[in-house]
Amino acid sequence: MREERPKRSLKGRIGRMALLLFVIFGVAGPILTVAVYRVVPPPITWLMVQRLFEGRGFHRDWVPISAISPTLTQSVIAAEDARFCEHSGFDFGAMQKAFAHNERSTRIRGGSTISQQTAKNIFLWPDRSYVRKGLEAYFTVLIETLWGKQRIMEVYLNSVEWGPGVYGAEAAARKNFGVSASKLSRAQAARLAAILPSPLKWRAATPGPYVKRRSGKIAKAAGAVRRDDLAACVL
Repeated sequence: MREERPKRSLKGRIGRMALLLFVIFGVAGPILTVAVYRVVPPPITWLMVQRLFEGRGFHRDWVPISAISPTLTQSVIAAEDARFCEHSGFDFGAMQKAFAHNERSTRIRGGSTISQQTAKNIFLWPDRSYVRKGLEAYFTVLIETLWGKQRIMEVYLNSVEWGPGVYGAEAAARKNFGVSASKLSRAQAARLAAILPSPLKWRAATPGPYVKRRSGKIAKAAGAVRRDDLAACVL
């Protein structure tokens, strides 16, 4: 019996140490990081690092949301997440529609909200797995709780990929149209929103037929966002 006690004690210490590490890195670490990013611009993301290794360069100019044209915010909400101001991070209705569409079509449609996309872009690596989806949900809850809608939109618009090595609204506006993000017209904003699903494939400055059609639909939907005040939580 005496020989077994040290073994049990050692196992207990290992267990307590594992629990402590989990609390520090699995719970406190993410919460602290999210809290810091509430006021500090996230410096770089996993995707940006990956693109750098691919030789695509890096062009990003962080600006406050007040320096981004409201027309871009409205267009992005129209294109990506019409219920952004209503949900608490997850749009289960959109998820169900996306799942039903993907079951019968070869063209995959996403059901992620802007909050989910922001959580994925800022804190996680590019991948498709259940582990990453679980972490995405966790970080989505954290940013909805600690940041609020305006900060989520600000981080999203400053970090999303808008072309090879181009990140954020300011860099995208200058790269595609030679203007600052604050000067984007409604048509230009709709084009930028239109290419978000495939920013390495589509071009806002020289759009093909599909992007032209898509941007036209987004421009009309953005009009509804303005009319129905669907961006009130941000603007």
